[in-house]
Amino acid sequence: MSSLLKHATACGLAILTAAAPAAAAPFMIVGNDEKSGVDPEGKPVVNPTGKDTVQIVDLARPEAPKIVATLSLENSVVGPPTNLAISPSGRIALVADSMTVVQDNGANKLVPTDKLFVIDLKANPPALVQTLTLGRQPSGLSFSPKGDLALVCNRADGTISVLKIDGTEVTQTGLVTVSPGVSHVEFTPDGKHAVAVRSPDNKLAVLDVDGGTVTYNKVDLPTYAFPYNVVVTPDSKLAITAGNGNNGSSDGNADAVSVVELEGPHPHVIAHITVGDAPEGLAMSPKGNLAVVANVNGSNRPATWFHHPTASLTVLLIQGTTVTAIKTVQVGAFTEAVAFSPDGRYIYAGNFNDKDFSILKVNGTDVVDTGKRFKVDGHPASARMGPGAR
Repeated sequence: MSSLLKHATACGLAILTAAAPAAAAPFMIVGNDEKSGVDPEGKPVVNPTGKDTVQIVDLARPEAPKIVATLSLENSVVGPPTNLAISPSGRIALVADSMTVVQDNGANKLVPTDKLFVIDLKANPPALVQTLTLGRQPSGLSFSPKGDLALVCNRADGTISVLKIDGTEVTQTGLVTVSPGVSHVEFTPDGKHAVAVRSPDNKLAVLDVDGGTVTYNKVDLPTYAFPYNVVVTPDSKLAITAGNGNNGSSDGNADAVSVVELEGPHPHVIAHITVGDAPEGLAMSPKGNLAVVANVNGSNRPATWFHHPTASLTVLLIQGTTVTAIKTVQVGAFTEAVAFSPDGRYIYAGNFNDKDFSILKVNGTDVVDTGKRFKVDGHPASARMGPGAR
């Protein structure tokens, strides 16, 4: 691997700015995308590639997070904010490189790419140790509960890559064909299944997991329009999807999350719950009693009638199979990623336009904004939480 590391450093793919303390935990991983931006009038622009970063954040002091490592790795806001993850052991992280920039008649243009980066988090400093070539536009991904498998959605190809994890070595062992536009996939905590969102088809696909073999059993469940993200309760009994509506962007209309009962031989949708406009970021509390969804609410569309200066989080209370929206909390502008701390006591919401994270505290089933934020070194497009202190 030494030649790979030298090559990666020479190419500017993995530049570390600080070493992570070996005992510090938990960690959150953040992907900053500097390719997608806006001009002074708020119109979308595409910037040249080369300035994206992936950052490792130490949350030992939950209301005073500390960035301990920065790697220069390309990633993208185009896709669900789940294109990276830390393994259950905390040993490695995976980062999907979904989109890159090419010149098209003198103008910058975003096009799908096909790379997956493997970061050794136990190295001092953390380092890029492997780059895999998968399908086109690798996007939402997740590790199995044991950490020996990972699944990555290749959105443009409509496939899911099956990866074997052995220490820091990652190998593609299978490819599951689902449908074009499959955006995110999540293992159930019991390790027996995975669920994948078929965004343009408004469906949730159920996958069977048997050891290292993953198969699509052709069970599809109808969801609210344009599901983009999915989480599963710790007991593996419920899945919740965030439906963007309007083909994945704000339009001023309320949207919904769908609740799926997974238990038993016939998984089925049991509820659709109204939330805000364009829900995207979605997270499940490790306690299983709450979930939160981030509503963009037009906060990235300043020239529209439905623009709001901030996005919001809708707090969902989970009681058995009953899910209820109980509170809305305002956060920053164009909030993408959202994550619970491993103990369930804090929520971190990544505000893309503000280049920071809102820090919220969980008291029982109540969620309050602490008023504290922490800055990252770019526009946070994605974030996932690692395991608790070990």
